[in-house]
Amino acid sequence: MRYNRRANDPDKRSLRGEILAVRKGLTADDIRVSASALARQALGLRELEHARTVAAYVSVGSEPGTLALLDALRARGVRVLLPALLPDNDLDWGRYEGPDSLAPVRHGGRMTLLEPAGERLGPDAVTEADVVLLPGLAVDARGMRLGRGGGSYDRVLARLERAGARPALVVLLYDGEVVPRVPEEPHDRPVRAAVTPSGVQRFG
Repeated sequence: MRYNRRANDPDKRSLRGEILAVRKGLTADDIRVSASALARQALGLRELEHARTVAAYVSVGSEPGTLALLDALRARGVRVLLPALLPDNDLDWGRYEGPDSLAPVRHGGRMTLLEPAGERLGPDAVTEADVVLLPGLAVDARGMRLGRGGGSYDRVLARLERAGARPALVVLLYDGEVVPRVPEEPHDRPVRAAVTPSGVQRFG
C-alpha cells in the first residue's frame, strides 16, 4: 500500500478516505497474516519489554489485527487496559482477561466494538500505562498520527498531558501507511514509533 499525498495537502478527510478504501479491499487472510506479523514486531519493542501496564485496543473490521498482540502481552504478565466508548466519545477503561472477557457493544448507528465486560476503571486509568498503543490510519515522518476523526484519542492524549503522564505512544499500522505528511491541528501530538507488519519506525 502506498499513498502519494502532497506535503501541503490539508485535507484529512480525503486522506482518510483513500486509506480506508485500500483497507476495505483486504481479505480476511490478509488481515490474519498481518496481525501475526504485527504482533511479532510489536513484541520486540524495547518500550514493551519492561512495561507493566499497557493501554491498547481491540481491532475491528479491516484495522490491523491486535488480538494476537493482546494475548501475548497478557501471557507476559502485562496488565492490559482496553477502552470502552462513552456517549460523549471519551474512553473509559477495563482490564483484558482474555477473549472471553470481551463483549460486543453497539454504539448507536456506528459499528459494533468489542469492549471489556468487567469492571470499569474510569477514564483516568490510562494515566497508569507505561505504553499506549494507538489506532490510526497513517503517520508521517514527524510522528504525527492521522486518526479516524472521532476525537476519542485526542481526549486520551490531552488527559495524559494534564496528568503529567509520559507513556510511550505507539501507533499500529499496515505497511505503506507511513506517509510524507499528515495534516495536523494544534491539539495533535506526535507518537514515538509506528509498528507495521514489516518493522518499526521511530520518530524524533
